[in-house]
Amino acid sequence: MSFREFVESAAKSGNLVRISKQVSKKLEVSAILVELGDKSVLFEKVKDNDFRIAGNLCISKEAFANYFGIKPNELVPKMMNAMSNPKKPEIVKDAPCQEVEMPEVDLDKLPILFHCSKDGGNYVSSGVFVIKKSNGVQNLDFHRAMQIGKNRFTIRVVPSRDFDNALKEGGGTIDAVMCVGCSPNVLLGAATSVSADQDEVEIANALEPLKLVKAKTTDLMIPADTEFVLEGRILAEKADEGPFVDLTETYDIVRQEPIFEVTKITHRKDPLWHALLPGKLEHRILMGMPREPTIFKHVNDAGVKSLDVSVNPGGCSWLHGIVQIEKKHDDDGKKAIQAAFQGHKSMKHVFIVDHDIDINDPLQVEWAMSTRFQGNKDMVIKEGEKGSSLDPSANPMTKETTKVGFDLTAPIGKERKNFEKAEFPKVDIDKF
Repeated sequence: MSFREFVESAAKSGNLVRISKQVSKKLEVSAILVELGDKSVLFEKVKDNDFRIAGNLCISKEAFANYFGIKPNELVPKMMNAMSNPKKPEIVKDAPCQEVEMPEVDLDKLPILFHCSKDGGNYVSSGVFVIKKSNGVQNLDFHRAMQIGKNRFTIRVVPSRDFDNALKEGGGTIDAVMCVGCSPNVLLGAATSVSADQDEVEIANALEPLKLVKAKTTDLMIPADTEFVLEGRILAEKADEGPFVDLTETYDIVRQEPIFEVTKITHRKDPLWHALLPGKLEHRILMGMPREPTIFKHVNDAGVKSLDVSVNPGGCSWLHGIVQIEKKHDDDGKKAIQAAFQGHKSMKHVFIVDHDIDINDPLQVEWAMSTRFQGNKDMVIKEGEKGSSLDPSANPMTKETTKVGFDLTAPIGKERKNFEKAEFPKVDIDKF
């Protein structure tokens, strides 16, 4: 299913709001996306622009589950299977993403949004970058891109990760393609963290069949159904990037970052631009959900049976995790805490709950804390730990933080009866 088919599926489910009145890409589109929150939105007329915009699409686990035709609690096993069993996609010669070739590169003609009043410029926040690492394996990754001219962006590159390593190995200059309007399987694949010898596009193909086509100006292989394709080169030259509203809804700092120079733009006929609102639900789901399989795996590898994981929006879908386990030993909660932190090293707080607690219901998790937790024996404190660069409360220079694990599980054996929820009678309310 392509990006546009995903939009159509939102329309069929009744969750798509169509905005036919002309809107401005500066502040107005983002304001409407914020206001409508949990509704997908299609903007049919954009001021001074020929293209339509769609946003608020990947806003929940339910949206992804519906896309794949599964239940929300089946997402983690599905992603784990795709990461463990990647599949090579089919290669095609003709692709929808190359139906139209723009006669000149002019980024002003694209509906690149200005999201918030203090932003450093117009930003592409949904761009999936394709590059090739020195080992010959392609890399898919999200990088925010701030427009600084008619053919240039500065892009945020996190140090010591695959993209940054590829840049260093290439002397700071490598070919790159930015894809906007990707199908959900590609978005999830790009958001995963895997070893350097894995190609994330093969993970995307394992989630759902995918076709690739060779880019026009490089030998990079790109998703054939992408709405917009921006081909070019990462330069050794750097420029200011930021400020930008990040995952925590706080402003990230201005840094000197690499320049992406665009040399060719192609797109589908009547393409849809993907507006991914920074700091809001779609951003959070795409950041947090791909970390759940790694947490799940580490907890199970530690000898504790994990049932489900939620890197929840309340924790910015990055800093908090909730792990549901089937407790069989007294120390399972503590073991799960240590393993979960290994599974997602940026996590700051983790909550371990029993099988009878719905991890997607914050009231149930809080109930478990109020009735099954004692701070002097059920809390694990890890001081001086390397935290996340996204956490504004961490040490601004070293990013050191204090990580805390909360064991919210009930005792096992005879004592457990004092911690079990009472069962109320059930009734078919339609009879009344």
